[in-house]
Amino acid sequence: MADGQPSLDPPADGQPSLGPPRNGQPAPDGEEGPAAGNSTAPARDSDFVQSLDRGLAVIKAFGPDRERLSLSEVARATGLTRAAARRFLLTLVRLGYVRSDGREFSLRPKVLELGYAYLSGLALPDVAEPHLEELAARLHESSSISVLDGHHIVYVARVATKRIMTVAISVGTRFPAYAASMGRVLLAGLSEEELDKYLAEATFEAFTAHTVTDPDRLREIVREVAEQGYSIVDQELEEGLRAIAAPIRDSSGAVTAAINVSAHASRHSPDAMLTQILPALRHTAAQIEADLRAVTPA
Repeated sequence: MADGQPSLDPPADGQPSLGPPRNGQPAPDGEEGPAAGNSTAPARDSDFVQSLDRGLAVIKAFGPDRERLSLSEVARATGLTRAAARRFLLTLVRLGYVRSDGREFSLRPKVLELGYAYLSGLALPDVAEPHLEELAARLHESSSISVLDGHHIVYVARVATKRIMTVAISVGTRFPAYAASMGRVLLAGLSEEELDKYLAEATFEAFTAHTVTDPDRLREIVREVAEQGYSIVDQELEEGLRAIAAPIRDSSGAVTAAINVSAHASRHSPDAMLTQILPALRHTAAQIEADLRAVTPA
């Protein structure tokens, strides 16, 4: 399983902004916008389509623990006015991406089309799936693979054996990178400049009493992960959840993904994670890397 608690993406990591001013004109149809005549506002980016930004924000307002939302809840989550949120929601209803019972809105399966083009072109999930199944069956624990997307990890493959978190985890689930075992492995694969940027811009929230939120300490931890080649996160994302992760590298040696095994803390001590799980985890990562090299053109 993965580590973490899902949340709406923070503003520093792709959360939709209200966008640039409209040359002093009021925002149309009740949409949020800067005050007219604000001469200190940045110039409008002619390549940025604000309506698309807001439409995607409405879709992203829904999640595993936000499956059904009212108009007011969508407006509050996106920063839009009720009038603007209503227009976007009704447009999505007509396009088949959202359903409504008159009071609440929820996503329809058609929304999966938006991510299918990416997943269908990604060899990793297909290559990794049988290896994850074998690893999960061998250890009797859940195993997942994720990639880094901004300040978060995104699950691209997963085999679950039992539910040990309060939230359901599936392909597409996002968690903050700093608090997840796979996230720290992926951060360890960044350059110094990229890591500096991440630590300066990311928002660090304490999910449990164990969560490390100090940027300087996180930098030390990421450096340790880079040196040792694995990461253990002990109840930092959720109480009772312990996870260990290792990198998946491409033919050049760059870290492109991370694989983990997660378990309830009562079943495996940190030492047991190292002696009983890490060897199998590394072996599986090596098998996936070998298969990826075989199917990926040089």
